[in-house]
Amino acid sequence: MFRQSIFILVLMIALVTLACGVTINLPITEVKTGPIVTEDISVPGFSGESDVAEVRLVFGAGELNLSPGSREALISGQARYNVNGLKPQVRAQGEDIEIRTGDLELNTIPRFEGDFINEWNLELSDAPMKLEINAGAYQGRFDLGGLALEELRIRDGAADVRLVFSAANKTELRTFRYETGASKVRLEDLANANFETMVFKGGAGDYTLDFSGDLLRDANVTIDAGLSSVVIIVPEGTSARVFVDRGLANVDVLGDWRKSGNDYYLDGDGPVLTINVNIGAGSLVLRSR
Repeated sequence: MFRQSIFILVLMIALVTLACGVTINLPITEVKTGPIVTEDISVPGFSGESDVAEVRLVFGAGELNLSPGSREALISGQARYNVNGLKPQVRAQGEDIEIRTGDLELNTIPRFEGDFINEWNLELSDAPMKLEINAGAYQGRFDLGGLALEELRIRDGAADVRLVFSAANKTELRTFRYETGASKVRLEDLANANFETMVFKGGAGDYTLDFSGDLLRDANVTIDAGLSSVVIIVPEGTSARVFVDRGLANVDVLGDWRKSGNDYYLDGDGPVLTINVNIGAGSLVLRSR
């Protein structure tokens, strides 16, 4: 189960500290697991001065799955967990909604007695929404297609995330910001997000940003990455410009890109996708398909 991911996170911390020449003695805390508890989560719609829900999901370690489809509630789904301190806490005050992992503190290295289970499976409605996700060492599978997101902010740590916009966002996504650490992140069908500005910031990780879908407006993207592998995919027929400040990173180009210095161009029709990439080391791949 998820215990393997915790060990991988510890290994990442150890490798980074060794590379920096720093020795850190990390304390270990025994965490007792028990029987699996399944609990329903439901947040009804609201009526108030604002008709836009402000939703925060605060998730520590485990598996977080999001999808569209909630009909009778703003958010509906289930949580499964086997540690008492992971019982979800739901707070709803008008348009301000927060769903949070329980009060278990993981400030030290946990040693679990048995397999660790913490899983949320949530469906979101297509009501207007500002969505914020704060997470730690977790696996995320997000389908945000067909929602009405006005803002999307994601911050996570050592994560394995696949996010897809399987259908067009029903409103303009005014703020789209993703900040991550030593993670594997794949973002797909990003043109369907219907954003004007997007910011992606990563540390040492493996990141894929696929801008497939229907680009409805000129869009600007900023990508900042450290020692990383970054793959950018733009469909053929899309008008795109990529400006690269690459430090020591290698740049590989696959497809019909034209190169001028550190700038790359893809000819197409319709709105223009402009991407500014700042990558310190590692590799950058530009791909058209």
